[in-house]
Amino acid sequence: MPHTLKLRDVVLAAALALLVPFAATAQDKFPSRAVTLVVPFPPGGSADALPRIVAEKLRERWSQPVIIENRPGAAGSTGSGSVFRASPDGTTLLATPAGPLAINGLVQKTLPYEPLAFVPVALLALSPTVLTVRQNFPANNAVELIAYARANPGKLNYASQGPGSTSHLTGVMFTQQTGADMVHVPYRGTGPALADILAGNVDLFFDNLGSSMPMHRGGKAKVLAVATPERSKLLPEVPTLREAGLRDFSSSTWFAIVAPPGTPAAVADQVNKAINDVLAMPDIQAQFETLGVQPRIVTPPELAAFIAGEATRWADVARAAKIEKE
Repeated sequence: MPHTLKLRDVVLAAALALLVPFAATAQDKFPSRAVTLVVPFPPGGSADALPRIVAEKLRERWSQPVIIENRPGAAGSTGSGSVFRASPDGTTLLATPAGPLAINGLVQKTLPYEPLAFVPVALLALSPTVLTVRQNFPANNAVELIAYARANPGKLNYASQGPGSTSHLTGVMFTQQTGADMVHVPYRGTGPALADILAGNVDLFFDNLGSSMPMHRGGKAKVLAVATPERSKLLPEVPTLREAGLRDFSSSTWFAIVAPPGTPAAVADQVNKAINDVLAMPDIQAQFETLGVQPRIVTPPELAAFIAGEATRWADVARAAKIEKE
């Protein structure tokens, strides 16, 4: 009997040895067909440009088509819902900024998906939110602006990309932490808001670094501060709002890739590694820098924790401001 058991063990070990290379080969062939990155916003802008840059490198790496599909609507909820219902095999992914994953649930009564049920895959990049003011604004730094706002309640207005947008909630957080009384002026996107900053029709705008940086460098507007905990490498001379006394202030625009619920962790890990390898390439980092964003390499669990933290922070802001869902 012992001899029989040993023989069986040998046969089993031999069979497993044959299966391991087969499994590894099958895994190396992922994906075996085209991958679609759904961008839930129209073409143009960083939300569309970043996935396209990464997709080109993934095509080369995978030897498979990587398709960018724009599905705009409902502030990103339409395209996000389509990915939520897609097959969880890693071939349909959502490439999106923060809104659909951390903010839409705070301002929309119903969503066609559950934000935190997506499987985190990769964090593409982060773009600091910056405090941008009209060129002739009387303050030249954030400390002066805060003092001016407190001394002139109700006289300042701030633009946003729309109700419930990152720029709107950042403005709300700013008024909460400074005690300033400012009027919210919502626009339909970054372009119109920034245009009125340049025209001097609105006082300030919590914009993303990429769109405000050229205006700041060209002397057409002033970036007084960045809203991230550390200064930006792209504008190292500009201090943070924390340096101006707002110790816990943090706001940024970020871009992530997530997969439908039920996507196996092994698949998410494979896609994560491929994307992180792309983000580490010097030419990709250079392209990202021209867009005013910084690539961020994280693991899926780290991305999960990051998104959960963002959702909690913005929920606290929205609750304190009594923002109603529409």
